[in-house]
Amino acid sequence: MRRDAGKAFRLGHLGLTATGAVAFGLILVGGPGEAEARDYDCSDFGNQAQAQKYLLPGDPYSLDGDGDGRACDSLPCPCSSASGGGGGGDAPEVVRFRGTVTEVVDGDTIEVAKAKGGSETIRLLGIDTPEVYGGLECGGRAASSLMKRLATGRVKVKTDPRQPKRDRYGRLLAYVSKSGTDLGKVMVSRGRAKVYVVGSRFSRYSSYAAAERRAKRLSRGSWGTCGSI
Repeated sequence: MRRDAGKAFRLGHLGLTATGAVAFGLILVGGPGEAEARDYDCSDFGNQAQAQKYLLPGDPYSLDGDGDGRACDSLPCPCSSASGGGGGGDAPEVVRFRGTVTEVVDGDTIEVAKAKGGSETIRLLGIDTPEVYGGLECGGRAASSLMKRLATGRVKVKTDPRQPKRDRYGRLLAYVSKSGTDLGKVMVSRGRAKVYVVGSRFSRYSSYAAAERRAKRLSRGSWGTCGSI
């Protein structure tokens, strides 16, 4: 690893020594736009503004759990909302709201009562889980069970400007997060859902795909018990 002044500045900027960086499993090359990392998380940064610089396209380090374009909201200020290539700059047609989960239909579909009235059937965007209706598939019940544990109480719903808003059944296609955690990505990470793309890739594709590769490599969930999803 090169020990030049630029690298020393970057490690110092993150509040890490070279030894500390190795302890975190980080490999830094160039500036934030060229960074490669293993398992970056919010604990690697001293404040929100530092984390924002590493909010790269597709959010590969999962720093923006609720998809609002701000990395690591829980960190103290100084803060920044400057786009690092992550979730900022949504088109006006994006639908977003908060609500309460009233029913979990299966591993990728839930019912949400909107805080301001009305309700929506949500098909979680970017994932697909084994069936439990119309023919039980291996891993279907486990996927539904996990979603029932995850999707409780208040959640945040947000559509993707790159994707259709509804499927052929009229269900809203959206990301669902709870306390800043993307529930769709959790399902993929635990091996209970696979990445599902229809047409163009969704905004969080890179992050989801990385989670799927890890789950398959570690034989998590249905990858281990069923061999596939």
